[in-house]
Amino acid sequence: MHKLGIDIGGTFTDLVLLDEQKSILYFGKTLTTYPDPTLGILNGVQELLNQYGKAIREVSTLVHGTTLVTNAVIERKGAKTALLTTKGFEDVLEIGREMRYDIYDIFITMPKPLVPKALRKGISERVDKAGNILTSLNQKEAEKTLQQLHKQGVQSVAVSLLHAYANTKHEKQIGDLIQKKFPSLTYSLSSEIMPEIREYERTSATVMNAYVQPITNDYLKNLKTKLNTLGFTGIIHIMNSAGRLTTIEGARKAPVQLLESGPAGGTMAGVFFGKLVGKKDLVAFDMGGTTAKASMIRNLAPEITNHFEAAREKRFKKGSGLPVRIPVIDMIEIGAGGGSIAHLNNLGLLTVGPESASSSPGPACYNRGGENPTVTDADLILGFLNEDYFLGGTMKLHRDKAIAAMKKKIADPLKISVEAAAWGIHRIVNENMANAARVHIIEKGLDPRFFSMLAFGGAGPVHAFHVARLMNAPQLIIPSGAGVLSALGFLVSPVATEEITSYICQLHHMNWQHVNTMIAIMQAKGLDFIKRAGISIKKATTSIVADMRYSGQGHEITVTIPGGKLSSKSIPVIEANFKKEYRLRYGRDIDHIPIESVTWRVLVSGPSPELIPNQAIVGKHTKALKGTRKIFWGTKYEDTPVYDRYSIPQKKKIAGPCIIEEFESTTVVGHHSTVMIDEFKNIVINLNK
Repeated sequence: MHKLGIDIGGTFTDLVLLDEQKSILYFGKTLTTYPDPTLGILNGVQELLNQYGKAIREVSTLVHGTTLVTNAVIERKGAKTALLTTKGFEDVLEIGREMRYDIYDIFITMPKPLVPKALRKGISERVDKAGNILTSLNQKEAEKTLQQLHKQGVQSVAVSLLHAYANTKHEKQIGDLIQKKFPSLTYSLSSEIMPEIREYERTSATVMNAYVQPITNDYLKNLKTKLNTLGFTGIIHIMNSAGRLTTIEGARKAPVQLLESGPAGGTMAGVFFGKLVGKKDLVAFDMGGTTAKASMIRNLAPEITNHFEAAREKRFKKGSGLPVRIPVIDMIEIGAGGGSIAHLNNLGLLTVGPESASSSPGPACYNRGGENPTVTDADLILGFLNEDYFLGGTMKLHRDKAIAAMKKKIADPLKISVEAAAWGIHRIVNENMANAARVHIIEKGLDPRFFSMLAFGGAGPVHAFHVARLMNAPQLIIPSGAGVLSALGFLVSPVATEEITSYICQLHHMNWQHVNTMIAIMQAKGLDFIKRAGISIKKATTSIVADMRYSGQGHEITVTIPGGKLSSKSIPVIEANFKKEYRLRYGRDIDHIPIESVTWRVLVSGPSPELIPNQAIVGKHTKALKGTRKIFWGTKYEDTPVYDRYSIPQKKKIAGPCIIEEFESTTVVGHHSTVMIDEFKNIVINLNK
């Protein structure tokens, strides 16, 4: 049987088909379709299956990642949503943390709540922080309020009551009421979406979940129907933001977990290839058509954070977005992709992004109506891309269109040559990405010089060499299938779920019986999810972490909790784990201040698929050296050898500079380097100092 991974990007939709018995991978790539991306999926599936003589009935599992949720929040195209909260807390979304992300900006723009004031309603009820009911829920008032909201055309309801993480009774009563009396409404309960302290973050996440729930339901239903029409009868799994797979039911219930599903696939592929080549610590560099992202892999595991913001008012300003405390792979985003538009700013300086030409109209060289020069246009002018072998020759690029756009918008206004303008764009993009990735690593107290880089994405291998050199990385790895690696990452990720409970208590005053019961309940929920996903619970693994802090601090760090039954004897191990993590982040620890837990997290995971990838090769390839091409290396054009990736013998060393071409992407190898193909068909580039 076969597994199929599908990743929808801003410009391209990537597909990877895996023959599970033979471990053969088949790659496909097609333009993303707007406004309905499912059309691109169907086109890509049919093209891929036809190309390799496969049938849809042979596909047992389909794994999908999508930008649907992120786009809906950014573009404010979600459902009409209402918020039910404890009376007196209706404005928590606007009050937030009462912090300004830029204290010097007198014209600062704060993110607008997804629910307008008129649709935020207070309900009479009260629970204290220990979970004791002080005022019972007024169910008649709740029903009357829901009737009014229903008449106003509300499609979805977010329910976030004060201290609902400590006692879920009132929220569940409202959920039962909606289900019984207003079945046409979708609803989200904060005690299910994010059962943690901090009412602002909890309410924000719950509202966002409710906001995208109806459109996610419609999208998944539409996708499944269209795939069934093609003859697909297998299981559909969805990638979430933490690099874990969930079921369609899980995605429908908590679509907010899908905010970063596509990029997460790339990082998980990085984990897979790290295991394959024996590299425990890597920087995963993903550059597609719209954005570039970098993430860290330490000890063969992705860095996970629970602090995330969606729809930022200022893309790179922390605090300018809507907070969502969900588990997400920690990434730094750089506003540069192949489709990023180059322009002159108000000071007349050359700037790249963050606006993107996307797939429609696309870069000027696509000849689809785009008139602005982009990073892809610059790469084509410099010679890095072959206008006759883009996507293996299935898509023609037009160098004359790229030159015309570059000349009109950049070169002539700056009174420089077209080549100098293109090289300037290429360098700016590389410097921006290297700086952002370097800061991301250093902020964690680590040295970027000790991390090899794994690069992927359609544009990643074109820029990775110069980015890695700027970071002083010792080695650059371009994995097999780099141009579609996020889709491949979907196929090697485990089905998993994380259960969350807040319990604020100092370690030396902990009720360990309560803790063990709490963990057992969360583990049981996780195992039930794994079982319903069709995976034997005998193959499931459980890991426990806790968000902890020194008493009195406002922020926590994530600490590993030992397995087995916990007791006061576990305190020294937990304290040691906390101090180790604290020293790594802050360079010291603090004596004589008690440590306390805030939130406990139990991750229940199925097994990760294991395979030795064997790529199916497109077309006939007999000669490694395809010829030479004139490449602009900063000062002049040089005749540079061009190789066919599929035909380069394994272990043969080739001196840079050179270009290595394949169907999904192009790898640029600069001066003062050596390159070879390893036993797993990865391109390994050693950067000589």
